[in-house]
Amino acid sequence: MEPAPGPQEKYHLITRNLQEVLGEDKLMAVLKERELKIYWGTATTGKPHVAYFVPMSKIADFLKAGCEVTILFADLHAYLDNMKAPWELLELRTRYYENVIKAMLESIGVPLEKLKFVRGTDYQLSKEYTLDVYRLSSVVTQHDAKKAGAEVVKQVEHPLLSGLLYPGLQALDEEYLKVDAQFGGVDQRKIFTFAEKYLPSLGYAKRVHLMNPMVPGLTGSKMSSSEEDSKIDLLDRKEDVKKKLKKAFCEPGNVENNGVLSFIKHVLFPLKSEFVILREEKWGGNKTYTAYEALEKDFAEQVVHPGDLKNSVEVALNKLLDPIREKFNSPELKKLTNAAYPNPSKAKPAEKGTKNSEPENVVPSRLDIRVGKVISVEKHPDADSLYVEKIDVGEPEPRTVVSGLVQFVPKEQLQDRLVVLLCNLKPQKMRGVESQGMVLCASSVGEPRQVEPLDPPAGCCAGERVYVEGYEGGEPDDELKPKKKVFEKLQADFRVSEDCVAQWKQRNFLTKLGRVSCKSLKGGSIS
Repeated sequence: MEPAPGPQEKYHLITRNLQEVLGEDKLMAVLKERELKIYWGTATTGKPHVAYFVPMSKIADFLKAGCEVTILFADLHAYLDNMKAPWELLELRTRYYENVIKAMLESIGVPLEKLKFVRGTDYQLSKEYTLDVYRLSSVVTQHDAKKAGAEVVKQVEHPLLSGLLYPGLQALDEEYLKVDAQFGGVDQRKIFTFAEKYLPSLGYAKRVHLMNPMVPGLTGSKMSSSEEDSKIDLLDRKEDVKKKLKKAFCEPGNVENNGVLSFIKHVLFPLKSEFVILREEKWGGNKTYTAYEALEKDFAEQVVHPGDLKNSVEVALNKLLDPIREKFNSPELKKLTNAAYPNPSKAKPAEKGTKNSEPENVVPSRLDIRVGKVISVEKHPDADSLYVEKIDVGEPEPRTVVSGLVQFVPKEQLQDRLVVLLCNLKPQKMRGVESQGMVLCASSVGEPRQVEPLDPPAGCCAGERVYVEGYEGGEPDDELKPKKKVFEKLQADFRVSEDCVAQWKQRNFLTKLGRVSCKSLKGGSIS
């Protein structure tokens, strides 16, 4: 039997691979006296993906260090964060998270009996907790609440009060879970410093905060549940894992924002203390690395090829995913998955005596709608009512778009503005100029007719996807076939809400930064 690690060894296990620790002295003081009590919380929103192995790997470290670890399924937080989990799906998604997180922990050899699992609603609806929420709201400024949630709570143009409550609840969780420390990603830092500032004002102790770095996704940016290409789902088939890894950003010699290398560093190495590069004998044969730094050095010097790196990660990752896939192949968990994350592209068949609201395959995810930036605007040479615009939609070259906005929008108001562009209509010539898209605009119902281009949220970039709420996951058609009239059928249900938000069947048009809107045409149509 191995001797129990001492305080210094425990400190090393707890802090290795972290980006930042707030309260190092307090952490060491606790370790010298007793075992550390720590919690990690996850809001039960989108499906967990392989980046969740990063906190799972650290939880394994915490247990090796003798910590008492609590995992919080933050169901109430999921609802408060701009209703990322609808109330009617909250219970189902929480059950899904419980099953999939436990399956992940089992796949990396973490003994579940050493962990405590808690739901937020188990204690966050109590009289005492609710009173503390009110007490906290009496001392926290709106500015501090908004600032604290800036990196975590979904940012929208008109924030809901629920998003301002979110950081306060997370701070109170530290007290009600009776822990010494909270663990999370570095994107939680503002909430952690918020907790350090405000918990003492209620007479509660300041906690230690441990922060993981944010692991780049496969596209080189943060791995995100809402961006399909940036993540590998825990239940993805082996062929899907291969396809996504093949497309992953992994430039020869580039170790910056390299999601493949980061996954090796933060998940595979801590679990096995080694990593094997698999390659044919003619390229040097297999090589085992026992230190991540040596692998990174060889990759930077192009001794290790991106193709070999990806293939080796694919093999190691599938070994982690196989037991999860097997567990979720049971009829009970298949049913739970489908209920917690219903496929919006599968419309329910019409009941007898009712009219089906939409054919099965006519869904908003088939539309390739993106944020565009107008680079130039000129009058059409042969039509006084038409503009010819050059619009950047994140492609190598801007698109040429012809739109009939001359009577409604002055040229200078279009120049350099962000617009919403439908990108997968079949290109067609309009008075001799080929138009490669359609600028979506709100139109007034009565006379005189008014037209306003739809506005993406401030801060959007050209090329960002615009989607309809609940239809985030589908793939758009490469090109909409005119005879099928897919756009026309969907467009019949496009409307502007009473608070000027663009909607399809009362579901909001969204980007990752919030809702798409127009300036003033309440109740208008969209075309």
